[in-house]
Amino acid sequence: MKGSISTGWIWGLGGILIIAIIGLLALLIAHTKALPTGPEPFVWNRTPCAECGMAVSERGYAAQLQTMGGEVLNFDDPGCLFQYLHKIDPKVHEIYFHHMREDRWLRRDHAAFITVGPSPMGYNLGAVDAGEPGAVPWEEAMQQVTHADP
Repeated sequence: MKGSISTGWIWGLGGILIIAIIGLLALLIAHTKALPTGPEPFVWNRTPCAECGMAVSERGYAAQLQTMGGEVLNFDDPGCLFQYLHKIDPKVHEIYFHHMREDRWLRRDHAAFITVGPSPMGYNLGAVDAGEPGAVPWEEAMQQVTHADP
């Protein structure tokens, strides 16, 4: 009799443990968010820039960073995004730049930059389609911003 009580207690504890593990896995799955597949919407004129804190208001200069951890950060100037990447070096899922002249977003690998101005924070870069005459790739634009004299 004594042995059967111990065995029953162990099986009961094992069942509780299995239920607890299943419950934790269910919670983890429920709280796991899929990474975005495009630019995430935000509220223009109210969402602050993740670098300088100014409201993201001028569409032609907006940028968005999506991290591998699911964080979505918005920027009011491409230069602010470049500074953030240079300082923080996050694990990047995707980067989008709002087209300078058209109401659409460009993935970083489809974006290039022209000198324009004035931009919201004075970096004076606007995103255009890669291959546009006179435009520099985003890596070169980032180098210009992060290696400029203060």
